[in-house]
Amino acid sequence: MLAGVDEVGRGPLAGPVVTAAVILSPDDPYLGQYRDSKRVSKKKRQRLYHHIRKHAVAYSVSMATVEEIDQLNILHATMLSMRRSVEGLAVCPVRVLVDGNRIPDMSVAAEAIVGGDDKVQEIAAASILAKVVRDRLMGMLDARFPAYQFAKHKGYGTKIHMDALREYGPCPIHRRSFAPVAKYL
Repeated sequence: MLAGVDEVGRGPLAGPVVTAAVILSPDDPYLGQYRDSKRVSKKKRQRLYHHIRKHAVAYSVSMATVEEIDQLNILHATMLSMRRSVEGLAVCPVRVLVDGNRIPDMSVAAEAIVGGDDKVQEIAAASILAKVVRDRLMGMLDARFPAYQFAKHKGYGTKIHMDALREYGPCPIHRRSFAPVAKYL
């Protein structure tokens, strides 16, 4: 029982960081087809998202809120969310493989793998779940805060986003500890 863990949303100026943990079935017919979520089309990502949720041995998606990011910093908030994802699995993994160069503090043996979302199917599957969930969440937040157009840029510091931030100032989902946001407080 090997779990893969990945995150989405460390770099944006707004919204939570979302993580997922996935244990894939050895019988999964899609094994070998999972890729880093950024390298998969939106349509295929949606299809894989539903497949993973239906066929994985176990999966869990968690997040760290904007408040947690501002209080802890983005790295520690990401580690907290990763730990929550692993602890949320219905099946306890024997080993956890985490995308990146750091691992969260947890009771299960873990290893960090740089570029893991391109090397390990479980990490790639976690990447897909986390991205779909965060993108959907940013779409919902776009409806709540339409002036910022979060559905278009997902909270990243694009020109559209920076122009809105300059004009309207930060909204409740902006990460106030991030320098580009702090200067508009």
